[in-house]
Amino acid sequence: MKLTIERAALFRSLGHVQSIVERRNTIPILSNVLLTSDSGQLGLTATDMDIAIVEGVDAAIETPGSTTAPAHTLYDIVRKLPDGAQIELDTGNGDGQMTIRAGRSEFTLQTLPTEDFPQTDGGDLPHQFVLSAAELRGLIDRTRFAISTEETRYYLNGIFMHTTSGDGGEVMRTVATDGHRLARVEMQVPEGATGMPGIIVPRKTVNELRKLIDEISDDISIALSDTSVRFAFGGAVLTSKLIDGTFPDYERVIPTENDKSLNVDCRSFADAVDRVATISTEKSRAVKLAAGNNNLVLTASSPDSGTAREEIEVDYNDSEIEIGFNARYLLDIAQQIEGGEAEFVVADAASPTIVRDASDASALYVLMPMRV
Repeated sequence: MKLTIERAALFRSLGHVQSIVERRNTIPILSNVLLTSDSGQLGLTATDMDIAIVEGVDAAIETPGSTTAPAHTLYDIVRKLPDGAQIELDTGNGDGQMTIRAGRSEFTLQTLPTEDFPQTDGGDLPHQFVLSAAELRGLIDRTRFAISTEETRYYLNGIFMHTTSGDGGEVMRTVATDGHRLARVEMQVPEGATGMPGIIVPRKTVNELRKLIDEISDDISIALSDTSVRFAFGGAVLTSKLIDGTFPDYERVIPTENDKSLNVDCRSFADAVDRVATISTEKSRAVKLAAGNNNLVLTASSPDSGTAREEIEVDYNDSEIEIGFNARYLLDIAQQIEGGEAEFVVADAASPTIVRDASDASALYVLMPMRV
């Protein structure tokens, strides 16, 4: 294999694939990226056996072929080469090494046989539909902050995606919860998604996918089965195993009897929470909200630091109520509210609270209170 490729193009694609590769691997081949050159393209493939990514990038191919090279080392080399450099990759006479040349720089890396690299096909994926990049970013951004990191409850370590009946007909929902907060976002069901199985997309897959689609405007083709999901867009394909578990009945934790509604300017509220939380202890980060007569008082206290108090104007005309929340959780939700106003629907100090974007009914958040 011998080819020449622009540094910026190789750096971008290597950045996408190398982040899949774990830093510590007991299986040497999983530390490598598979490089395949043919028909004016260099294909890069990486996998950790649960997620696989394949990306193609234009290159001047002198001799077609394939090899595998250490992903992180190759990425670091390309990262440190100067902008605008033309990089030559050459496996020479097949002696188990690959030479990288750019200007006056030359590196030699040990390679491993391509036949040792695992197959990355996701199998038969019968359910297929298309989402725009903006739609998929919205579904991910407004739910992933609530994904659980508790490994013992593995079925909560991802985003649950499924179709169901909503107020305006059939919808597709993404849901995430860690037991302390819940995020639920829905959209009109896309063509082809009707009848899809409910799937749990793992946290690592969600995060890698979000990085990949950060700057693209292409539509994203999604194909899935009970065990795998594939996202294809531009020159990249991301395939992942799904979490083998049953997502809990999240509808049961969404309260239906909450009767007190408070509306507040989201930016002012988030800033006030952030300021008051400065004083709270790092572990609990508890902030108490006291509402009454169009006024909200936020307080926090710490035996070590002291106390903090701030008042803001709100739209609230019900009976007075005091309720405590984890400040970090409040700020996470506030960041997802794109409209100017947040709506809190409360029952009492011990019951779950609903938070909504007053201008967008597609997203709903549930937050468990804290004792303060």
